[in-house]
Amino acid sequence: MAEPSDSILSHVSVGTNQYDRAKAFYDVVLGTLQINLFMDFPGGAGYGRKFPEFWVQAPHDGQRASAGNGVHVSFLANSVEEVKAFHAKALELGGTDDGAPGYRHEYTPGYYAAFVRDLDGNKIEAMLIEGQRTS
Repeated sequence: MAEPSDSILSHVSVGTNQYDRAKAFYDVVLGTLQINLFMDFPGGAGYGRKFPEFWVQAPHDGQRASAGNGVHVSFLANSVEEVKAFHAKALELGGTDDGAPGYRHEYTPGYYAAFVRDLDGNKIEAMLIEGQRTS
């Protein structure tokens, strides 16, 4: 029997109404966290460190994408510097601030994170817990 994965998810997808613009945003913003483009199909791109765990794509039903209220995707960072770079790059590329880089001790001791809204309004986060390695 294979060892269980540390992750509980296979992948997460967010919708976009402007795929080319969204892909260009995520290519750069996720690069600040050492997350790379793994797969690129017409209307969909998959990102990860070892396999595609995060997707940005046009909705499969052909309807307009909308950001889910209460839904957000959190990416593991390797350092405080990566969290800061993620936040700064997202804002530079047109994302909006939804929580500046800083400690969130109310979540757990050592929790350091930043929150932004992508170009379609999806809430994304970069975080780490100091003392825990992500890769």
